[in-house]
Amino acid sequence: MFIRKKKNKSGKVSVQVIDKSSGKYKVVKTIGCSGNTIEIEKFYNQAREWIKEQLGVLEFDFDGHAQTNKFIDNIEQITVSGSTLLLNKIYDSIGFNQLNNQIFKLLVFARIVFPRSKLKTTELLSKYYDVDINVYKIYRELDEIYDKQKSLIEQISYRHTKEILGGKISIVFYDVTTLYFEIDNEDEIRKRGFSKEGKHQNPQIILGLLVSLDGYPLAYEIFEGNKFEGHTMLPVIERFRKKYRIDKLVIIADSGLLSMQNIEKLKEKGYEFILGARIKNEKEQIKEKVLSLSLFDGENAVLKKGDLNLVINYSKKRAERDKFNRLRGLKRLEKQISSGKLTKANINNRGYNKYLKLDGEIKVSIDKEKFEEDGKWDGLKGYITNTDLSEEEIIDNYKHLWKIEKAFRISKHDLRIRPIYHRLQKRIEAHITISFVAYKVYKELERQLKLLNSNITPEKAIEISKTIYSIKVRVPNSDICITKNLFLTEQQKYLAKIFNLE
Repeated sequence: MFIRKKKNKSGKVSVQVIDKSSGKYKVVKTIGCSGNTIEIEKFYNQAREWIKEQLGVLEFDFDGHAQTNKFIDNIEQITVSGSTLLLNKIYDSIGFNQLNNQIFKLLVFARIVFPRSKLKTTELLSKYYDVDINVYKIYRELDEIYDKQKSLIEQISYRHTKEILGGKISIVFYDVTTLYFEIDNEDEIRKRGFSKEGKHQNPQIILGLLVSLDGYPLAYEIFEGNKFEGHTMLPVIERFRKKYRIDKLVIIADSGLLSMQNIEKLKEKGYEFILGARIKNEKEQIKEKVLSLSLFDGENAVLKKGDLNLVINYSKKRAERDKFNRLRGLKRLEKQISSGKLTKANINNRGYNKYLKLDGEIKVSIDKEKFEEDGKWDGLKGYITNTDLSEEEIIDNYKHLWKIEKAFRISKHDLRIRPIYHRLQKRIEAHITISFVAYKVYKELERQLKLLNSNITPEKAIEISKTIYSIKVRVPNSDICITKNLFLTEQQKYLAKIFNLE
């Protein structure tokens, strides 16, 4: 915006605030109109103050000041600088600057700020950061990451996490997710399997992620898309334990990874564990004991299962949620039956289809008895463990498992780990390594904001940083250039202050 003094046919002068951001001159505000020189100057000063209140900066009068035009003529470069300033602080504080790899760092920052394909990333780096990188150089860099840097990256993340957790990591959380590819043919790693995203027709890979308390990433592995997820846990945990020579480790994982084989191997290798229990799939004797418990809201009970403890917890809030979900599933089935969309093919144990039954040869109906029977389990949750922790500690530790779910959610949605446009396994793995580091940087930004008692989220901090520009100006008649970061709005100034971005 700038101020214009417009002479009217009457001879008077109108003082106006003009905006040309759209490419056309637009009168934003008319301050006043007068033929008196003193009044015109008064209106002009009022206009300057009005612009300052709106934007936090004074205007440039492009029409009337030769110095302004001279200044503009000497601008060499304007780039987005805020996100680099902010993320550099976080990246270095973790220790990733030890990698001494500028291209890798830029790819991590790009994954956080504008997650796109590698080709699109090169365009955006050039457009906003004045960084020109050939896409083939990025592909070569991906090969280098796969061959040499993954192990060091995990070590840096581990050391930093250990430090912020007080020098010890004794509890870890493990979970898996699936990442599908929009291709037709399978290969040695991309296989069709059970998809957590419902994309069963697409080849996929399985990503196993190990995190600490508070959700900081420690290690990851990728597996063939058709591998049983229960068989992925031990390889990741064993590699992690041996690499860092950890004597005692408590493993926490959800019921999807529960199998007798996993339990026996965990016990055999000396691990302690807390696993989500599939109490509805237990033997009849145990199920009868569980259903005979008369627990009030928040109460627990412990049942023996061989040399293991089966901890049962009842939550009224969980019971209400379970009932709501059952009723919603029932209504959906009833609607499908009335529309004639359900057939014999739908009779399976997936989701709420377990409430379906066949009447005679062709008629599909709701098994209300099964529906009511299922209601007995509302609010009950089980945990299998071999630890000496109290019931409350077992349940409290298991509750932290949602943070690994949050890690997958952030990676898939905020960092857009997929779609993955690579075909070669080493480049797929390198892409996930970039996302792993990006998530670690994101989590550290979140932690530092909390330490600073800031009420803004990591997403908001990144959004603000993307609006901070730097301007490079050449001193007239010289080869000297001066670069200045522009912190104009109150939000930008606040971010610069708490992270010392000046």
